Amino acid sequence: MKSKFTLSTLVQALGLAAVVFAGSAALAAEKVTIIVGGYEKQIYLPAKLAEGLGYFKAEGLDIDLLNEASGVDAENEMLAGAVQGVVGFYDHCVDLQTKGKYVQSVVQFSQAPGEVELVSTKHPEIKSMADLRGKSLGVTGLGSSTNFLSQYLMVKSGVPLGEFSTIPVGAGTTFIAAMQQDKIQAGMTTEPTISRMLKTGDARILVDMRTLEKTKVALGGAYPAASLYMSTDWVEKNKPTVQKLANAFVKTLKFINTHSAAEIAEKMPKDFYAGDKDGYVKALADGKAMFTADGVMPQGGPETVLAVLSAFSKNVKGKTVDLSKTYTTEFVKNVK
Repeated sequence: MKSKFTLSTLVQALGLAAVVFAGSAALAAEKVTIIVGGYEKQIYLPAKLAEGLGYFKAEGLDIDLLNEASGVDAENEMLAGAVQGVVGFYDHCVDLQTKGKYVQSVVQFSQAPGEVELVSTKHPEIKSMADLRGKSLGVTGLGSSTNFLSQYLMVKSGVPLGEFSTIPVGAGTTFIAAMQQDKIQAGMTTEPTISRMLKTGDARILVDMRTLEKTKVALGGAYPAASLYMSTDWVEKNKPTVQKLANAFVKTLKFINTHSAAEIAEKMPKDFYAGDKDGYVKALADGKAMFTADGVMPQGGPETVLAVLSAFSKNVKGKTVDLSKTYTTEFVKNVK
């Protein structure tokens, strides 16, 4: 017996097809590319941790994390439109506004830089930043946050720009090699590079900014550092996507706040340990208090960053900066 194909069955079939199509479209993850200023650095740990915990996928996001050793290069990739966001230091948001470019931190990862100024043990005569006059200081890149902070600490110590050099040496093995070869006598870096150099005896700590308390001593207040920052224009046009990113990252920060360093380390790629898992875990245990628990900008933090940059930067000194446009708490405060 042949079934009749009626207008009614055609409508039902089309309706079913539409439902199936809509469902598959909803399941298609939103593609977002984020560049990280060295994702093996513990200061930027939330990026890989969010991926490892599956929080991006849970939000329906297809995140492509790209690795870039220097924050300034990551910033340039975003400004060129090659990526949608940067996991890097908030101070770029302040610096860029003075150049007429508006970007904002949408999730604030940390309230302290997590950076240390290391000095080579080949130079026992260096006991303070002032003793680095005429020396070469290692930074990840020129225009990077490590460069900003190095210049500030030198100027604060009474050594004007031009009486020391900052040399771009990256991080990790390239930083270590530069100090071992005496191409730099001191340099600013992060974990796990700090612990690696202390363990081998190649370096000692000159200025420590891994905790909020020590950061206040060095810089005069909380210094919001690692963050997810994006072009203000892109944020305005893609609010639903930005909210999903905020959801994933705030959940990650809560995970960091409620789990041990050992538990967090288990979720990270094993090559991040640099062959010393115990050292990696200890460094994380000592430093994880730098992370915010909720992604909210620490009170007074933007003012500290502006004061630091104004102390040495010709770009920033004397310029009017609207700090309210350098970050937003709109998305992190909506996370349930």
